Amino acid sequence: MYVVPDQSGKFAVVTGANSGTGKETTRRLAGAGARVVMAVRTVAKGEQARAEILAQHPHAQLEVRQVDLADLASVTQFTDGLIADGAPLDLLVNNAGVMAPPTRMTTADGFELQMGSNFLGPFALTVRLLPLMLAAEAPQVATMSSLAAHYGRIRFRDLQWERRYSATLSYAQSKLADLMFTQHLAAVAAERDWNLMSTGAHPGYTRTNLQTAGPSLGRDKPTRLYTLLSAIVPSQGVEQGAEPLLYAATSPHAVAGGYYGPDGRFGLVGPTVTVQPPRRALDPATNARLWAEAERLTGVALPTRVA
Repeated sequence: MYVVPDQSGKFAVVTGANSGTGKETTRRLAGAGARVVMAVRTVAKGEQARAEILAQHPHAQLEVRQVDLADLASVTQFTDGLIADGAPLDLLVNNAGVMAPPTRMTTADGFELQMGSNFLGPFALTVRLLPLMLAAEAPQVATMSSLAAHYGRIRFRDLQWERRYSATLSYAQSKLADLMFTQHLAAVAAERDWNLMSTGAHPGYTRTNLQTAGPSLGRDKPTRLYTLLSAIVPSQGVEQGAEPLLYAATSPHAVAGGYYGPDGRFGLVGPTVTVQPPRRALDPATNARLWAEAERLTGVALPTRVA
């Protein structure tokens, strides 16, 4: 098991912290001494998760705050609150996401739900929080991707899947976009001489509610594909599945632009190792093009200077 290094004195934000890999990441960061803001869409679920973590770690420093990554106004309100507090941010863990709603759904801003929740929302969150992170001594951004990124394509002519929506291919696009974002942020940090680490991870095939939830995604039971895969494909629990993200976020051996995942069968299960991103995530020009499009769509741009 990966042992999280001492996080005493560090301030972290984890999205999707009420369940699955986000909750496990929060639990282990807090157990290692970090002060963690649990950024969740539903506060009641966040408070329940907080209580469960406190039962294991009574001295954990945990705060629940609401943010809906499918609503840029919510992202703005959340980030404005942190900026007003003024505390330097050591770690941002972009964990939250949605997976494969069977019909095309949209965010509050009209984006296709997966592209909006999995990429554009986290993009806006990260860029808006950069001033707080760059005020920290050695800030890190760790972003969760997926093995699905390997068959993703960025459809620049139809990023929002307004034509011929595919639940699985739109999910793959959003997860490839996350990796491209990770790579471009690492490149920007190097270019601007920021002491900021940007890394990525994927959880292999980890049993969470991502595949099964829920009525809000247009289904009231697990998909037939999920039921079939669960019976025949190796899978792992969240304790193991969260480790690539924890490694990306906290390991002294993680590197800028590094990508981490399980080393077991087909990358589905096992201890964390360095893994190779898909080639489509490694083209600087395309990554910069996607970043520029994200800035245009969200209205959020890189700070021109940092105090």
